[in-house]
Amino acid sequence: MSQRLDYYTASPNAMKAMIGLEALTSRLSIEPSLLHLIKIRASQLNGCAFCTDMHSVDARRQGETERRLFAVAVWRDSGFFTPRERAALAWTEAVTLLAESQVPDDLYALARALFSEEELVDLTLAISTINSWNRLAVSFRQSPST
Repeated sequence: MSQRLDYYTASPNAMKAMIGLEALTSRLSIEPSLLHLIKIRASQLNGCAFCTDMHSVDARRQGETERRLFAVAVWRDSGFFTPRERAALAWTEAVTLLAESQVPDDLYALARALFSEEELVDLTLAISTINSWNRLAVSFRQSPST
């Protein structure tokens, strides 16, 4: 599959804004290891091979284990994740699949039990940001390097 266009070249101002938003998410209240997990899970749900690959490599470089990375797609059936990580992954799925989930009240209650208000807003912004990156990469057929 070949890339349809280079969105960085096509709209540098839009990409400058996206890069700024991405930089902001890394400075918010959510720990980097958790940010990697939610970026990987959202990218898997959105079918974004480029972002799934990139964030898996980044997570591995920052010390994430291969075993946990392999299990992100089946996190519900794995004992490898903490309650906080599990809540974040569930929140990621609900926010990513918004039209299907409507982010149910019981999930909100679970997330609020494990995240402060600030953290939950920051987590949701990070999820929204990776979803935007996924939409760019999938729409314009950006593929991981081999």
